[in-house]
Amino acid sequence: MASITTHGTETVERLRPSWRPVASSTGDPAYSGVLQRDDQAAEDARRMLDTVLAVWRLEHLGDDLKLIASELASNAARHTRGTVVRLTVTRTARHRVRVAITDKSREVPQLEVGDPLAETGRGLQLVDALSSNWGVIPLPWGKQVWAEVTAP
Repeated sequence: MASITTHGTETVERLRPSWRPVASSTGDPAYSGVLQRDDQAAEDARRMLDTVLAVWRLEHLGDDLKLIASELASNAARHTRGTVVRLTVTRTARHRVRVAITDKSREVPQLEVGDPLAETGRGLQLVDALSSNWGVIPLPWGKQVWAEVTAP
């Protein structure tokens, strides 16, 4: 499954993002998919969230979750290696959803106070502000960065 995108004179073959229901380790409903690690990863993550939240009828969590997923996908696209990252969306409670990006970098992101005038560098600040909880799970070959949003 690939699409062809033309950038100037260069033609780039791009994976078509796909996701599917998966069995989570906790038994909670979940969807998982592979995103190409490029400048469209954040957009692909938002599309996946739109679909999954509609299935679960949790669209009211969409704005915060889509912004969080965009930031996590963008960070992974910028700072990791490999051609793809994995996005997993898990419904951990009736009104709580976890988004997680798994990548092949073992470098743990740090929450830092960024320059308010800079165009980049505030992604984790947004994740921290919008989520009820977030964290990093180190893996032998990379890491998973996750965040949860809980409906009031």
